[in-house]
Amino acid sequence: MEAYLLRHGAAEEARQSMSDADRSLTTDGRRKLQQVLQAAKLGDTKPTLILSSPLKRALQTAEIAKRVLGYKGEILSSTGLVPGATVEQAWDEIRAHRDEASLMLVGHNPLFENLAPYLLHSPGLQMDFKKGSIVRIDFESFPAEPRGILRWYLVPKLTGAGG
Repeated sequence: MEAYLLRHGAAEEARQSMSDADRSLTTDGRRKLQQVLQAAKLGDTKPTLILSSPLKRALQTAEIAKRVLGYKGEILSSTGLVPGATVEQAWDEIRAHRDEASLMLVGHNPLFENLAPYLLHSPGLQMDFKKGSIVRIDFESFPAEPRGILRWYLVPKLTGAGG
């Protein structure tokens, strides 16, 4: 399986009258996401399933990925991808969809900056998982503890979108 972790794009600042879950992507966040996803598309990124955190900025990110990458299915919401979820919950979500050829997870930090090292079976690895970034990790099997293979990592700055 090809697994893609896509962190949501830059979102508006929280306001006193707004819940964190309701924050939307900024115009700049949308632009940078589109550029990162266009670059990922050149790498033949074709998810067969997209799972997203239910928070608004993640769902908006998933919709942009759907459009840019030509995904035809529905985007499924998962509480295993919210900011406070555990890496084990996210791995359980991946394992539940092990029959997918290409799974895209759309979510947040701190989960994703901890999830990528966990999926690579490298708990000491530190990762700066920028907003609007995407990483591809492949799996040949789905044991209790993951042992993924890092294929690539794209950040907005590398695609000309800025950082």
